[in-house]
Amino acid sequence: MTLQSRTQVQAIHSGFAPARAGITSVGTRLPGQSHTSGELCRRIAGNTGLPLPHDILERATGIRTRRIAADSEYASTLAADAAREALATAGLDVLDIDLLLFASATRDVAEPATAHIVQEALGSRAHCLDVTNACNSFVNGIDLARAMILAGRTRRALVVTGETPSRATNLMPDGIRQFREGFAGYTFGDAGAAVVVEAVGRGGILDIDTETQSEHWRVGGISGGGSRNPRGDEHTYFHGDGHELRAVFEKVGTAILDRVRHRTGLEWADFTHVLVHQVTVPYLERFAEVTGVPRDKLVLTVDELGNVASASLGIQLHRVRPELEPGDRLLFVGLGGGVSMMTMVWEQS
Repeated sequence: MTLQSRTQVQAIHSGFAPARAGITSVGTRLPGQSHTSGELCRRIAGNTGLPLPHDILERATGIRTRRIAADSEYASTLAADAAREALATAGLDVLDIDLLLFASATRDVAEPATAHIVQEALGSRAHCLDVTNACNSFVNGIDLARAMILAGRTRRALVVTGETPSRATNLMPDGIRQFREGFAGYTFGDAGAAVVVEAVGRGGILDIDTETQSEHWRVGGISGGGSRNPRGDEHTYFHGDGHELRAVFEKVGTAILDRVRHRTGLEWADFTHVLVHQVTVPYLERFAEVTGVPRDKLVLTVDELGNVASASLGIQLHRVRPELEPGDRLLFVGLGGGVSMMTMVWEQS
């Protein structure tokens, strides 16, 4: 039995069950290539001959630019690079981790779990697996890591995401109808994020809530690669009308946010920031209008990075982390296709 294996067994059988767990480090990875919305429009128009105004995407979404992974970069590449930063910031060696969760809407291959590819890249020996729930994958991964720590099954977890949804963007729609049906896909950008989750003496993850309304699973997504549509190029592109997706989330409503405020006794003023999954600028503005979240609590990233799927909340956390003081509280709000919503209250230790 290796030293790493003995550590895992001891963690499981030692009865170690801390009172709380929290995020202690964060890392991100942004690809070097940057494309503007105007460039994307011109490329689609050049491929298809569609008469697209060059500014239609920016006007509709508020997205000016997005990062695009190079041909040699994959979901696992972005995740592993973000993980290295998170570990270095924490002063940890990869062998200090006994649970590795790849929590992402994107994966490298259908099988095996992309977590294994990340593990090989890092040189880890941790127990590893994938967690997949559309754009809520990363927060789901953090929740699972927390549960494993509180149960005494894990001492320190690394939760990573690598998102390359730009590869599900249809750059050759066969007409205006198909362009509209896949419009939400033109918001995508690529990115990676990672966090270390471990036991903490104070602060940490204070509250988590979820809401799932799966009758809306058909509204948007990528239908290929599974048993329903194992092959066929038309199934490899994101399909979903942005207006329809927005209408579904507005129908689901703000009950989950009302619950977390009632349960914790915390109001908007009690949060240093509210981190929300970001699809477009108008959607974020509508979120603030409907929920009453003050706009100065939000951390805008979608205008320069696009919709980076589950990496969105990790990138926002990375941006505000340097300014946080012990006791500062953040509210994470996850929105994912399926559809699902999540909230997580986290306090800086």
